[in-house]
Amino acid sequence: MTIRRMDNVLIVVDDLDAAIAFFVELGMELEGRAPVEGRWVERVIGLDDVRQEVAERVIGLDDVRQEVAMLRTPDGHGRIELAMFHTPKAVSAGPRNAPANTLGIRRIMFAVEDIEGVVARLRTHGAELVGELADEDNYRLCYVRGPEGIVVGLAEPRG
Repeated sequence: MTIRRMDNVLIVVDDLDAAIAFFVELGMELEGRAPVEGRWVERVIGLDDVRQEVAERVIGLDDVRQEVAMLRTPDGHGRIELAMFHTPKAVSAGPRNAPANTLGIRRIMFAVEDIEGVVARLRTHGAELVGELADEDNYRLCYVRGPEGIVVGLAEPRG
């Protein structure tokens, strides 16, 4: 076997506090928050090549500086890492409200209890329904768009 487990999913955000509040309201638990910076970070995440290209044009470029927060699901098996870059500034990969058929990771799905209550609580953090709350054979499902355009799927098992 080559994989032991999936550790986490990284989401880069501009407003770390708002993103943390959104996921905590969803029911995740904040494990920790800390600065991460330096040349080793550049090498690991592949920004050292970008740094060198920019350094040729700009003198005094700072090392990568970011702040990260790790959140976990109540069962302890799922984690989301949120990262806010101070330097270099984050870049947008496309429109924030990209349609569901846009290439790349489109959403994170969570099993929840009381889906309508969860949606109501997330709305206090700016979340909006992407489509509508739908009833399927085994689940009630919906997608909400939260801070930074993050799309979260919610599924409430029936019965």
